[in-house]
Amino acid sequence: MNNRENFGSKIGAILAAAGSAVGLGNIWRFPIITGQNGGAAFILIYLCCIVLLGLPIMISEFLIGRYTHANTAGAYRIVSNGSPWKWVGRLGVFTGWFILCYYSVVGAWTLHYTYLSAANAFQDVPAQEYGSIFSSFTSNPWIPTIWLFLFIGVVHYVITRGVQSGIEKFSKIMMPTLFIIVVLLVICSVLLPGASEGIKFLLVVDFSKVDSSVILQAMGQAFFSMSLAMGCLCTYASYFAKNTKLATTAINVSVIDTIVAIMAGFIIFPSIFNIGMDPNEIQAGASLTFISLPNVFQKAFGNGTFFACVFSMMFYFLLFVAALTSAISLHEVATAYVSEEFEVTRKKAATLVTVVITIFGTLCSLSFGPLSSIQFKGLNIFDMFDSFSGMVLLPLGGLLTSIFAGWVLDQKLYKDELSNHGELKAPYFKLLIFTLRFISPIAIGMVFLDQLGVFNTIRELLG
Repeated sequence: MNNRENFGSKIGAILAAAGSAVGLGNIWRFPIITGQNGGAAFILIYLCCIVLLGLPIMISEFLIGRYTHANTAGAYRIVSNGSPWKWVGRLGVFTGWFILCYYSVVGAWTLHYTYLSAANAFQDVPAQEYGSIFSSFTSNPWIPTIWLFLFIGVVHYVITRGVQSGIEKFSKIMMPTLFIIVVLLVICSVLLPGASEGIKFLLVVDFSKVDSSVILQAMGQAFFSMSLAMGCLCTYASYFAKNTKLATTAINVSVIDTIVAIMAGFIIFPSIFNIGMDPNEIQAGASLTFISLPNVFQKAFGNGTFFACVFSMMFYFLLFVAALTSAISLHEVATAYVSEEFEVTRKKAATLVTVVITIFGTLCSLSFGPLSSIQFKGLNIFDMFDSFSGMVLLPLGGLLTSIFAGWVLDQKLYKDELSNHGELKAPYFKLLIFTLRFISPIAIGMVFLDQLGVFNTIRELLG
């Protein structure tokens, strides 16, 4: 364990952790739910949720990972002294693997749409045809699978190169690239005619739209956006140096994650308002990203023009980078687990994980085509993976992590690690423990119930 590889620099550690947090949800979910739920009012609520819900759990995962310098399953086994709480770590490993199975499919879609944009394939496409283009692509048994193999292949290449030469080096290249693309896209978008209305829609405070469901959505977004309870943060923290400032690193990652999400709104909304589209009619997710936005970009920047082609290509490449950095962190969770728990080389562990991910990812991809008949309660294989991870695995893992960190984990150990054994001041320690014990479990429990549809059922019963 003493010879275990670490990140070589503080900035490398921050960028790697930020790459794990910054994903597709920042770009295709956050802007829409922000605009539809009070604009700046939602952002304020979201920031409060980051502080009360996201940061305490992120710091806890960082702390457990750095203290043990072990994979997520091994880390929880160590800090729990082999008690049943060790299963929280194993749940995190399983969750990370489970999510990567379907997340890689979406990553493959971003590659295909980057290619289509570069080939100017959206020129002169009628608005009503974009849905058919996406449906024809996803139902094809070969094309999405080929892109999936390519996407997973890139992830595998980075993972096999190790922590410093692979994950850290890649993060130092791709995260600045992501920020540069975001800034360029924002500049192009806000210069469009009518962009001010899009900015206003995103940033004007409208508390009239804020109700209990909005608060629940803000809590859910804060939780899911920060890569909590899927093993990524704990695994990456196991490569942190002992002098890493855990709280500062967590804050930096949260700030980067939030800035990217807000800037994504500055990319999307000015373009939507430029063509007179009602943003309230647009749904977050694949329908926005692969059906609505290609049409929006063509209309906003000139059908078939070089500018429309470049803007669209840069946007989908941005999605690809965001998906890739998150996928790498998810793959690393499983790779570190297999390598350390079964004492095999990193390359063998990564290869095994890649093979398994490819098999299940292919099943998820084919569920839109040849395997579309395999369904459970109206959900195909891809949707089952998506729903089960979002509705059950993530909130359950977050709830258990919060309870474990607040009630089970040795408080002296917690304070020593948080303060780097007295080198740093940690005046917020008691508040952090209080939050983990009482506020975070209640908040996550409410998100859990909301994901399961309990609150919607209550609202319907109350009329």
